[in-house]
Amino acid sequence: MSNVATAWADSTIMLRRNLKHTMRNPLVLFNAILFPIVLLLMFVKVLGGAFEVGESYIDYSTPGMLVMAVSYGLGSTATAVNDDMTKGIINRFKAMDISRGAVLTGQVIVTTVRCLVACTAIVAVAFAMGFDPDASALDWLGVLGFVVLLTVAAAWLTVAVGLAAKTAESAGLATVPLIMLPFLSSAIVPADTMGAGVRQFAEYQPFTPIIETLRGLLAGDPSTGDALAGIGWCLGLAIVGYVWAISTFKKRA
Repeated sequence: MSNVATAWADSTIMLRRNLKHTMRNPLVLFNAILFPIVLLLMFVKVLGGAFEVGESYIDYSTPGMLVMAVSYGLGSTATAVNDDMTKGIINRFKAMDISRGAVLTGQVIVTTVRCLVACTAIVAVAFAMGFDPDASALDWLGVLGFVVLLTVAAAWLTVAVGLAAKTAESAGLATVPLIMLPFLSSAIVPADTMGAGVRQFAEYQPFTPIIETLRGLLAGDPSTGDALAGIGWCLGLAIVGYVWAISTFKKRA
């Protein structure tokens, strides 16, 4: 069997293993899938009437909630990776001649699957609450592509954090900035309504152009500038995360 075929088969095995672990952990399922829905309900039904965004708040907030759905699924990935590293599971995989890359790739893939399920649930609930996008079929494909790109980039960064952390607790804590960043973006309210300092941070942080791209795609009018900035941020995060993860894995495994 070729190296590529072996790595793919090993990645499939790791994916099945990680999916089973996810399904057996109710807390992971809640944080990754149900909690973003709770946030959507809270912001739209409880707080949405207080925000003036120039359009229906459910239409405005749904793109941001998709990004939050991605970020809230990252903590369990960092914890799982760190558990495998500190408890010697990865060394056992090495003894079984499982591809090194498959161990990390399996975590990235299962994170992506979890986030896609969460985003699908968000969109379904948003439609039930009156979400009315003007996106074409091509725009929806763009939304899917952006969500996958963001998730893969964030997953590699999170895998690297999990490998570098000394304990599972510190690994989970290290993902808090990624969870909090969407709150300091244009996810909930437009950046230009924020106070000085916070507004500039929101405008230039990674998640804002990604959210604005998703918002434009769902409105049927995407911005090329936001899309290019969002793609640039995603690729940059993916490269940093991948290089960091691989180098840390080689040192610690």
